Amino acid sequence: MSIESKYTLWQLTALLILRVLIGWHFLYEGIAKLMKPGWSAAGFLLESKWILAGLFKWMAGNPTVLSIVNFLNIWGLIFIGLGLILGCFSRITCIAGMGLILLYYLCNPPLIGLYYSIPSEGNYLIVNKNIVEMAALFVLLLFPTGRIIGLDHLIHKLLVRRS
Repeated sequence: MSIESKYTLWQLTALLILRVLIGWHFLYEGIAKLMKPGWSAAGFLLESKWILAGLFKWMAGNPTVLSIVNFLNIWGLIFIGLGLILGCFSRITCIAGMGLILLYYLCNPPLIGLYYSIPSEGNYLIVNKNIVEMAALFVLLLFPTGRIIGLDHLIHKLLVRRS
């Protein structure tokens, strides 16, 4: 039984749309940071509260580490976005995306008693858009959409031929 026959066309379409939309969000965020002169994660890191605040503030305070964080953040967003949109190394990009979003969440979680000077988009309690997007990436991790509609399908075919 092929992977495609396990799901209806509507299910596959919904998963593909979800993958592309999340990919677009990552790609756009990466390109927006890349195109903004002088963009830095320092402000976000300095706002950190909760269990890893010391680590994030250390990153912001160390120019060498901060330049590495900025580079990895920008290019991580871009490559994760492209991977999701193209369906290339989909599972790896889902895991990488979940990891990056988890870091964002741990840096500035929406918990009771934590207040930030950077305005948020709403009033959250524990669950925010980062957790929702991370959960959506987890769903995509469990369904091999890249092997159905994406470059992963071609990569899989090439690997099967070689073995």
